[in-house]
Amino acid sequence: MTLTTDPTRTAPAGTRRRTEHDMLGDVDVPADAYYGAHTARAVANFPLTGETLATRPHLIGALAAVKHAAAHANAEVGALDGTLASAIADACAEIRDGALRDQFVVDLIQGGAGTSTNMNANEVIANRALELLGRSRGAYAVLHPLDHVNLGQSTNDVYPTALKLALDAHVAELLAALAGLRAAFGTKATEFADVLKMGRTQLQDAVPMTLGQEFGAFAATLAEDEQRLAEARGLLHELNLGGTAIGTGLNARPGYRERAVEHLRRLTGITTLVSSPDLIEATQDVGVFVQLSGVLKRIAVKLSKICNDLRLLSSGPQAGLGEINLPARQAGSSIMPGKVNPVIPEAVNQIAFEVIGNDVTVTLAAEGGQLQLNAFEPVIYRSVSAGIDHLTAGIAILAEHCVRGITANRDRLAATVAASTGLVTALGPALGYETACAVALEAHHTGRPALELIRERELLTEAELLELTSPASLTGRPAL
Repeated sequence: MTLTTDPTRTAPAGTRRRTEHDMLGDVDVPADAYYGAHTARAVANFPLTGETLATRPHLIGALAAVKHAAAHANAEVGALDGTLASAIADACAEIRDGALRDQFVVDLIQGGAGTSTNMNANEVIANRALELLGRSRGAYAVLHPLDHVNLGQSTNDVYPTALKLALDAHVAELLAALAGLRAAFGTKATEFADVLKMGRTQLQDAVPMTLGQEFGAFAATLAEDEQRLAEARGLLHELNLGGTAIGTGLNARPGYRERAVEHLRRLTGITTLVSSPDLIEATQDVGVFVQLSGVLKRIAVKLSKICNDLRLLSSGPQAGLGEINLPARQAGSSIMPGKVNPVIPEAVNQIAFEVIGNDVTVTLAAEGGQLQLNAFEPVIYRSVSAGIDHLTAGIAILAEHCVRGITANRDRLAATVAASTGLVTALGPALGYETACAVALEAHHTGRPALELIRERELLTEAELLELTSPASLTGRPAL
């Protein structure tokens, strides 16, 4: 494929443009653009979501890292002139530092299995490298987007490798957010360690527990999710770079693959990056994305359940459970004075719904692959990366704007424990099941506290009651 330019050509409106040529003909490109013909066609072909590569800086950085590593590897195996390799590497380093982000203009969703994304990167890197060599943009006879920047590569190994590196960065941020939320719940668990309350099953009174135990369980479930996410993250580190089109390594020099992965380890700091033992399988398989999406769904489901609990525990406050108070963040109604809604948990619930739906998209896209390639990795990446980013943001605001400010309605909690027939369960071994059941039914029908009935009938001594209803006996933990 030959690309030529005419930097002197101008558009009728007076905007300076250059003309590039690809296999389909001439393409006008703004003279000051770092992208070229392939990118311009993709912009015209895929005006779909309004989300361009520029909205995913992790992906841009990952693409630049791959091209950077490839340039060094190609120079080392004698496939690329050292001067050109250095220019490409320097351009990639600038992009990884945040330069030229606005030049990544292709829509995240595109046909072609990511070819438009790869070409956007090739063209921007090539034109910046040309500038570093003292040449003008578009002087591809000197340094070419395909012959040099994409040397020994294919979209089919570059794109999935970049997706994995980008998602690794996304996941690192989500893990940090999860750790922060877990710590916030852990702090509340300590604060509420001495607050007795009734536990509930099927929304009915069950047995006593502490509010600290309830919040500690939230922290524990998040810790489990951190572990599962870390495991899925590790799977991202197996790469098919060097497999080129379908995994056979066509057009890549011997030794290129090993050197490219070695340079990627150095550039990214991810020491666990490895080359897949079967590049043909790795090129067609997107199971890692399915696995990661499934873990995100798990996190979303459990996080949404926690938000449901927070909304329920704070419901009312007068006519609901009203056991805890969520921080008031904004007025809750345009017509009902004084109403405050649990807006932060509600927002996180909606993010969870989105992530669950995205998992369906990823599942269908993965299943839709055919033969030696899955063409639908663009929508897979968009779905997974959006889910991670939104979860990360939602978890952060849940910790900062909600959990850290939660307070307990201690008097109300104590009163519900004293009044609940669920307290009788703790006395069952001492009373016997039949007696305990009779006391519970009478308390339920008369509205009288169970402990009052037990004292009245002298079923247990006061010392026995004190011991059996102590926090240590009721919750399995010593009172603080």
